[in-house]
Amino acid sequence: MFKTFREDIAACMARDPAARSKLEVILAYPGFHAVVWYRFSSWFWKRKFFLLGRIISHIGRMLTGIEIHPGATIGKGFFIDHGLGVVIGETAEIGENVTLYHDVTLGGISPSENSDSQRLQKRHPTLGDDVIVGSGAQILGPITIGNGARVGANSVALLDVAPGTTVVGIPAKVAKSRHNEDANPKAPFAPYGTEADIPDPVQRVIDALLDKVQGLSMQVEVLERRLGEENKGEWKIDTAYDDADDDGDDSVCSDRNN
Repeated sequence: MFKTFREDIAACMARDPAARSKLEVILAYPGFHAVVWYRFSSWFWKRKFFLLGRIISHIGRMLTGIEIHPGATIGKGFFIDHGLGVVIGETAEIGENVTLYHDVTLGGISPSENSDSQRLQKRHPTLGDDVIVGSGAQILGPITIGNGARVGANSVALLDVAPGTTVVGIPAKVAKSRHNEDANPKAPFAPYGTEADIPDPVQRVIDALLDKVQGLSMQVEVLERRLGEENKGEWKIDTAYDDADDDGDDSVCSDRNN
C-alpha cells in the first residue's frame, strides 16, 4: 500500500506544475488525502468490513469534499487535481495513471426502483489507463473509457469512448481521434482533457452540411442551365419553314379577298 502511495505522490508531482515538493503534496493536497482515505477504506471493504469501510470513506468525504466509495477499484498513479466535488461510485473501475479534475462524477444511471435487484451489479463506468477527465465532466452508466482517452471539461459521456479518443460536449461527441497505431498512452498530457486546438464537433458537422448544400446548389444550377438550353432548342424557329408558311398565308389571304 505504501508503494502505491509513493506512486500516487509521484503522479501529483508529474502532472501538477504547482506542486513544489512531495511534502507539500502529502500535507496540502486534498486529492491525495482522498486517495489515502479511499485506500484504507477499500482495505477493510475487501475484507468484508463493509460498515467500517463506509465510515472511513465518509470521514474522508467530510475532510476533503471528495466522495470515493470503498467498493470502487482504483489503480496506482491516480491523481485528483483540486478535487472538490468529485464523486466515484461503488462499481467504478479506474486504471493506472488516471487524472480527474474537480466536479467529476463517475456515476450510475440505474433507476431508483428495485434497488435490491441492482446490488452487486455493474452500474458505474470503467476508465482505462492514462485517461484524463476534465472538470465538471459526467461519465454515467456502465460504459468504458478506453486507454489514453480524454473527456473534455463539462462533457456528459453516455457511450463507450474508444482508446486514444477525445470527446467533448453534451452528450459527448468525438472531437479528435488518433489511429490505433498512434494511440500512445504516453501522449503529451492534456490538462482538463482538452487541447488548445481541438475542433468543435458540432461546428464540424455544420461545416460539412454547408459544403453539401453548396454542392447541391451548384448541381441544381447546372441542371437548370441544361434544361433551359434544351427548351430553347425545342422552340427554335426554322427560317425555311417560316418562309414557306408566309407564302402559304399570302395565297390564302388572296383567295379570301377574291
